[in-house]
Amino acid sequence: MTDADVSDVIVVGAGLAGLVATYELVQAGRRVVVVDQESAANLGGQAFWSLGGLFLVDSPEQRRLRIKDSYELALQDWLGSAGFDREREDHWPRQWAEAYVGFAAGEKRSYLRDLGLRVMATVGWAERGSGMAWGHGNSVPRFHLTWGTGPEVVRVFAEPVLAAVERGLVTFKHRHQVDDLIVEGGAAVGVRGTVLEPCELTRGLKSSRTRAGDFELRAQAVVVTSGGIGGNPELVRKNWPVERFGRVPEKMITGVPAHVDGRMLEITEAAGGNIVNRDRMWHYTEGIQNWDPIWPAHGIRILPGPSSLWLDATGKRLPVPLFPGFDSLGTLKHIVGTGYDHTWFILTQSIIEKEFALSGSEQNPDFTGKDVRLLLSRIKKGAPAPVDAFKNKGADFVVRDNLRDLVDGMNALGTSPALAFDQVEREVVARDRELDNTFSKDMQIMAIRNGRTYLSDKVMRIAKPHKLQDPAHGPMIAVRLNLLTRKTLGGLETNLDSQVIRPDETVFDGLYAAGEVAGFGGGGVHGYNALEGTFLGGCIFSGRAAGRALARDLG
Repeated sequence: MTDADVSDVIVVGAGLAGLVATYELVQAGRRVVVVDQESAANLGGQAFWSLGGLFLVDSPEQRRLRIKDSYELALQDWLGSAGFDREREDHWPRQWAEAYVGFAAGEKRSYLRDLGLRVMATVGWAERGSGMAWGHGNSVPRFHLTWGTGPEVVRVFAEPVLAAVERGLVTFKHRHQVDDLIVEGGAAVGVRGTVLEPCELTRGLKSSRTRAGDFELRAQAVVVTSGGIGGNPELVRKNWPVERFGRVPEKMITGVPAHVDGRMLEITEAAGGNIVNRDRMWHYTEGIQNWDPIWPAHGIRILPGPSSLWLDATGKRLPVPLFPGFDSLGTLKHIVGTGYDHTWFILTQSIIEKEFALSGSEQNPDFTGKDVRLLLSRIKKGAPAPVDAFKNKGADFVVRDNLRDLVDGMNALGTSPALAFDQVEREVVARDRELDNTFSKDMQIMAIRNGRTYLSDKVMRIAKPHKLQDPAHGPMIAVRLNLLTRKTLGGLETNLDSQVIRPDETVFDGLYAAGEVAGFGGGGVHGYNALEGTFLGGCIFSGRAAGRALARDLG
């Protein structure tokens, strides 16, 4: 008997959304074939590499920290960030947004907890926003870090799916690259494509695309969960919203593996699915080149606290409210508008020790490995070991004892234009003068002090305000920051059951999409901006919707 004879559903993509959809299907006793162009070593896809941040609203963790959150406040933040303004393309994303915030304020935590997932007691305050109550950003801390980071988020779904393999409910077809959807009578009934040669590379490395054969699989329905375009620089540039962000950057480093290539978007569109909001994307401005790269042009994002002085390529301070950790895309637009693709942080040893974290499961071995002893080492003097490794080995870091030598070291990196010492000194001195009093007109200093009123940030995340040239807090450090590709915010249009919509607004029978390929739901649940901690949750929510709808509706 072949897989086609026994399968109810084909899932294209073995990332988080695909695993969640498969989990829900096997809970209902459905038979699933999971097709993926990568090897079994890459199970979980990009989610494995993530920090495991989860957007939760009015959680017990928040309440214990005296954070007052609510569905209404979270939805206000979401809609203020999303800026939905397209009548047709935002029809389903608006509904997904309301449903997802409701999920985050309700069942999400218990759903994951019942699977065995736990979050840290502290709650992070990510993407603090543009400075207006109705505008972009999180009004309160909502970033719940998974104990175990991305690998743990993957594990709680992968383990029951792998157990279903043993029971004969799930079959994995690794190294199977889908080239076409099979559509008969207006309905998706299968996939066909290329069997790729076996690959023994470890997770994340760019794999071969050498053909070893062909395949065709059929089922009652197909779920596309193949991810976004962040690992495909050409596709990022093709979809770049010049009218909104400005010119296409000449240099961007890459925050996701090469297999995040966007192939299935074009394939699904060719079969009759509708793509909406393809110009919406989410990239970071605090990227550093990985000194120990895994995939091509591998970049890591600094998760900064608010204290570093942020200068553009010419040494001018970024304008209000473009402070570290506040408004990712607002900062991106400003940087692109300067005509250069890089910026600089200037900070101190005291700041790097307390405020620098690195995105990625592999950069946080204590959280990822659930190692309490290693976690406690963070309270000791000195930066966390992965941060210290970048400080000592990273191509973008300069460490000196005084500002003049620091600027000379920045210029020695050979990045154009050369920085004028007088200009950098003017910015540093002006900023430092604002620390002579407990009050200030400098809005970044005000933001630092506001952030420290949140106990968790005061203790663990934000350094006590001090002058950058104070030798007691030295040495001084400069970090060259690169633009870093990451997420696709638009994608396949889907209804609340994750069914793909056709251009004529009708449902594409038999075809579903979830995760980043569907803009994390509806073809763009985030609108123009994201609130952070929302990408994994979007994969979970949309994958769950697809799996449950199919489990309910299949004959």
